[in-house]
Amino acid sequence: MTASVLQATDMPTRRAVLPKWLAGIAILLPALAFLFTFLVLPSIILLSYSVLTQSESGDISLPLTLSSYQRLVSGPAYRHVVMTTLRVSVLTSLFASLLAYPLAMAIAYGKPLFSRITMILVVLPMVVSVVVRTYGWQLVLGNSNTGVLNWLLQLIGFGPAPVKVMFTEWAIVIASVHVFLPLMVLPLAASLGRINPSLNEAARMLGAPAWRAFLRITLPLSVPGLLAGLTIVFSLTAASYVTPQMVGGNRGLMLGVLLEQQINTSFDWPMAAAIASVMVAIALGANVGVEWLVGRRAAARLRRSRAR
Repeated sequence: MTASVLQATDMPTRRAVLPKWLAGIAILLPALAFLFTFLVLPSIILLSYSVLTQSESGDISLPLTLSSYQRLVSGPAYRHVVMTTLRVSVLTSLFASLLAYPLAMAIAYGKPLFSRITMILVVLPMVVSVVVRTYGWQLVLGNSNTGVLNWLLQLIGFGPAPVKVMFTEWAIVIASVHVFLPLMVLPLAASLGRINPSLNEAARMLGAPAWRAFLRITLPLSVPGLLAGLTIVFSLTAASYVTPQMVGGNRGLMLGVLLEQQINTSFDWPMAAAIASVMVAIALGANVGVEWLVGRRAAARLRRSRAR
């Protein structure tokens, strides 16, 4: 009798739990269907194209081959493009982080009015199109005397067109830093805003100079925001097309420009798919590396706290 009563009391609970699971699955299904249709399925098609063979007539079919990836790795021209992409992405991330720290500290620690003005100045360029901003750098970095930089240097007395920055890797780095700098400043400012100001004040009261307080307190505590900004800037720079196309030229050829050439000029779809797969792999590798660093840092902090 008692067992039957307990079983009867458990039945409503089971009936109440089952619809909740069904409701949760029903809520997830549209999101999962959207992700599968617009993310997973195109990725599978992209990977399949990269290992298929394209005939002389343009048809893409079996047999499976890794020739496109082999060309990317073994071909000197393609390998140079991959190394240029990685080099420009790393330099852009480093220079953006160096410029972002003063701006982020002004936003996090400055007076309210000054902080708001700095935030507006940082975010305002994002309203303007990337094409317009990159075209502005074309005018500034022009190799002839019509370029603003060469015109100013000529006025100072350095002679006609003393520098030739346009259509080089450095032109891509300069323009990319300007384009992606807000995406470095915002996560860094959020990370700095979570640091207790009394820590820096205590270090200064104990005699530490400002640079030492920054290196020993501010920099280590702001690492999560710094890593997030580095990941975003590196991934977007490695996948960019407009900026390298407009200011890079042939000496600053990057994977995004090479991908466009393979599709619209060479009509080599397997090679274009292989390039796109490599670009995705670079972005995923950067994200996985950052996640590994963050997890390792958190584990080290946990071990130190347990040791105490």
